[in-house]
Amino acid sequence: MSGSQAAHSLAFRVMRLCRPSFHVDTPLKFNPSDLLFGEDLFNDAVAASHLPRLLRNPSFNATKAADTSDLTYRTRLLLHDPSDAMGLPGLLVLPQAFGAIYLGETFCSYISINNSSNFEVRDVVIKAEIQTERQRILLLDTTKAPVESIRAGGRYDFIVEHDVKELGAHTLVCTALYSDGDAERKYLPQFFKFIVANPLSVRTKVRVVKVGSIWLEVKTFESESLVIQETTFLEACIENHTKSNLYMDQVEFEPAQHWSATILKADDYQLENTVLTREAFKPPVLIKSGGGIHNYLYQLKLSSQGSAEMKVEGSNVLGKFQITWRTNLGEPGRLQTQQILGSVSESP
Repeated sequence: MSGSQAAHSLAFRVMRLCRPSFHVDTPLKFNPSDLLFGEDLFNDAVAASHLPRLLRNPSFNATKAADTSDLTYRTRLLLHDPSDAMGLPGLLVLPQAFGAIYLGETFCSYISINNSSNFEVRDVVIKAEIQTERQRILLLDTTKAPVESIRAGGRYDFIVEHDVKELGAHTLVCTALYSDGDAERKYLPQFFKFIVANPLSVRTKVRVVKVGSIWLEVKTFESESLVIQETTFLEACIENHTKSNLYMDQVEFEPAQHWSATILKADDYQLENTVLTREAFKPPVLIKSGGGIHNYLYQLKLSSQGSAEMKVEGSNVLGKFQITWRTNLGEPGRLQTQQILGSVSESP
């Protein structure tokens, strides 16, 4: 068995599998009439009234002026349709690099092991694993069923997936144990490093509001008592740290035992049938790239049994958030926050 410093017939090639991005045309397209008529044209009612007649002239109409048989491409910078101003020709671009990888996403990679030698290699045992600061996760192991052979100039391809649950440095380790043309067993390790970043942050604030109410004895109308009620409000601010927009499919607060949670919205005054229609189809909440934020407000209620247990045990766990989102082209992601703590109620 040769060491890793020996010349190898095989080599790994890794490409990350993710959704493609839009191809954007860099040249600025324009309408010919913009060169002749300025913004001040509409300030003159008489001149503005002649504009539709001028735009119907073929010499100013970019759509009519376009001629597909014109090989000089004189109209390549003209707006043939209003949507051309977006610079999106309808093409998609495959990823050219690993790109940014975020916590909560699924890392999917297309791996190809190529035989660049002039002879066939046999009995190829392939392993692929993810190594983090805490653990090693096996993604593929062909020890029990080795690849029988890879011909000269041929390759063997496979796909691995891993749900990213840790931040920081990650290493995709690909190894191959094979027999070369001289029947010598060789061992090939290759390492592909990448960094996992945090896609968003969740900042929370807990407020406890005490409300006093006076209760009168119905029978005597003389005695009265002051009852203090506590209402807990949980504010959550979600901030987007990625370079793409995030569409939040679900931001759900899962309350701890004995707690119940109700989300408070500005449109809670609407009719019930409108609410039911809105619940049937929930449009995702857009959080814009580069620091966009969205705020949520929940009202938490503690049962009487839970209040007694909290006073005895001193527990102050309120619950946790389950968050799911998608990027511009539908790449999914999911995160779960740590337990959110509140203040322990004092005994009266």
